[in-house]
Amino acid sequence: MKKRIIVCCGGAVATSTIAANKVVELCKKNGIDVDLCQCRINEIASNLPADLIVPTSKVKQDYGVPLITAMPFISGIGVEKTEKAILKVLKGE
Repeated sequence: MKKRIIVCCGGAVATSTIAANKVVELCKKNGIDVDLCQCRINEIASNLPADLIVPTSKVKQDYGVPLITAMPFISGIGVEKTEKAILKVLKGE
């Protein structure tokens, strides 16, 4: 079943593009079919429902959806831990 992922940042251009590429690559490697939506943080609500939200900056609102920060994909620190967390959510573990 296809998983819907929202990847977002302040402008939906630079950092969310890096994060989106990493998430798509991770899902392909693990045989997970995804429908990825890239948007601004203030557009999350209009892009729901989703299985996962992956922002590159702080999200203050609770959307009732698992949220895993994408900052490790930008900084390079903690990437493996973030990938494991994303896979855990998408595989329903």
